Amino acid sequence: MLTISPPEATLVSVGKALSDPTRAKILLTLLDGPGYPAELAHGLGLTRTNVSNHLACLRGCGLIAATPEGRRTRYDISDPHLTQGIRQLIQAVVAVDEGCTIDGCACCA
Repeated sequence: MLTISPPEATLVSVGKALSDPTRAKILLTLLDGPGYPAELAHGLGLTRTNVSNHLACLRGCGLIAATPEGRRTRYDISDPHLTQGIRQLIQAVVAVDEGCTIDGCACCA
């Protein structure tokens, strides 16, 4: 069953999706238009199984949508607002403190 998530849950889903470099690359690729598992795997230099697992995660988080097309499945970013948000996010300048020591901080791990 699909549900509309509250804003904090949406941010958590996006954060989890972007926390993995492969999922981030898939999302960035899908900014240019729909993708298919075999083509995404080839373009990213990954196995189709690996890409399919990441696509399932992204779909489960509600960030991408799957559309069957015969024997293939097309994947798109699920919402134009998300596409716009990702485009704006990658234009942001983020300064990271190299001395950060916050427990649980991904940049400190």
